[in-house]
Amino acid sequence: MANYYTNCSFILPLPTKEAQVYALNLHSQAKAIYKGEEKSKKFPNSLVEVAEDWGFDIEPQYPAENCDLWLHSKNGGVDAVCLFIQHLLRKFNPTGYIGFEWSHDCSNPRTDAYGGGAAVVTAKSIKTTSTGEWLHKRTAKLFQPQTQKEPTSC
Repeated sequence: MANYYTNCSFILPLPTKEAQVYALNLHSQAKAIYKGEEKSKKFPNSLVEVAEDWGFDIEPQYPAENCDLWLHSKNGGVDAVCLFIQHLLRKFNPTGYIGFEWSHDCSNPRTDAYGGGAAVVTAKSIKTTSTGEWLHKRTAKLFQPQTQKEPTSC
């Protein structure tokens, strides 16, 4: 049996300590929902659908006066990460953006196990791509049929 992983690790800059405390509290609430607890009435509706996919962790960066958070995961949750960031941007930095990458990995060699992607998140949009999408677009351009040929056998 193979274990599949989606890894990411990046610094999430926040403008103030208030924003950092809010993000940490929001993350704590989402982790509780992820573990099966009821959502609090204060938990944002925009994040309810992805709380079950909240497979990432955050930690404050030090020194203490730094407001940034280290966001990391081995368990995926890319959609939850994107919506969490978007929620924070809308609340604390509506003109800002965050970009990050992730990788797909596996404990055993599998043909479908490797790849990754990237996201750019703003208060208004979330744009993502994957290495699979990129590869498909590039190979489709290279192999557009010019003439029909009979397939050859190996």
